Amino acid sequence: MKWFFMAIMAIAIVAVNEVNLGHRGFFIINSLKAEEFKVEKVRKILTAKKSLYFENGIFHNGPSKDSGELASIRQSYNEKDKYERIVIDFKGNEVPRIYGSFQSQEKKIYIDLFKSYLLGNFSTISSTRYVEKVHFYPIEKDHVSVELWLKDQVVIEVFSLQNPGRLVIDLKK
Repeated sequence: MKWFFMAIMAIAIVAVNEVNLGHRGFFIINSLKAEEFKVEKVRKILTAKKSLYFENGIFHNGPSKDSGELASIRQSYNEKDKYERIVIDFKGNEVPRIYGSFQSQEKKIYIDLFKSYLLGNFSTISSTRYVEKVHFYPIEKDHVSVELWLKDQVVIEVFSLQNPGRLVIDLKK
């Protein structure tokens, strides 16, 4: 777990500060102020819906043995409880390793799917009630990055389901 927080700090340092590429390719950070660090809560992805919504933070599911062939992405809206559900379906029985980040003010959800890949005929969803667009980026042959662009500031709940593996994101105003 220590390496995880060290990696987050390194990302924060590079993202928050102006970075110059110094002599021999080393990064030199001009200045660093403690108030520039954002403390984000890190959440483990639950394996069932609990109605625990959040507006900022990092989420992950820990190590996973399964690889993730993405089967589809789908959307629905629950009129009674007023939330939109986005489901990413996988071919295997479990979801692969997942790491994500969400900032309500930024109106984006970032998700990295490790040991995952897209099928050639994979199609995404178009504009929905809360989602403006969804982009899938195959970073490497076994790593897919997903961006969900949101129309408004929302809170989200993230959980996974098994048999077949599904990543579920509920969005609510």
